[in-house]
Amino acid sequence: MAGKLIANLIVMGSTILGRAMLQAYRKALDNANKTGVAHEAINNIRRASKSMTEQEARQILGVSENSTWEEIVQRYDNLFERNAKSGSFYLQSKIHRAKECLETVYQKDKQNEPPT
Repeated sequence: MAGKLIANLIVMGSTILGRAMLQAYRKALDNANKTGVAHEAINNIRRASKSMTEQEARQILGVSENSTWEEIVQRYDNLFERNAKSGSFYLQSKIHRAKECLETVYQKDKQNEPPT
């Protein structure tokens, strides 16, 4: 009898707690939408994903504006492999992002060139 009573109390208590947490979450979302915090957070995420500039990418890879795409890929492979051996995942990710950034620049330049 006591076990059944304890089980019922646990179930009722967890139900009440779950409802309270859901209500608090909904209220937090409402408040975030009213104050504009949610919109600002989304904008910050978008900005952070596009934060590397072409100049920064060139500095990371150690290439100039006159470098060919083949030179950039060669430099990328060299730096990426070096950091794979030393175990620096952070540097590997920066090197990869730099290559991605320059890749979009070179693709745009290639599309803008007149056909020969």
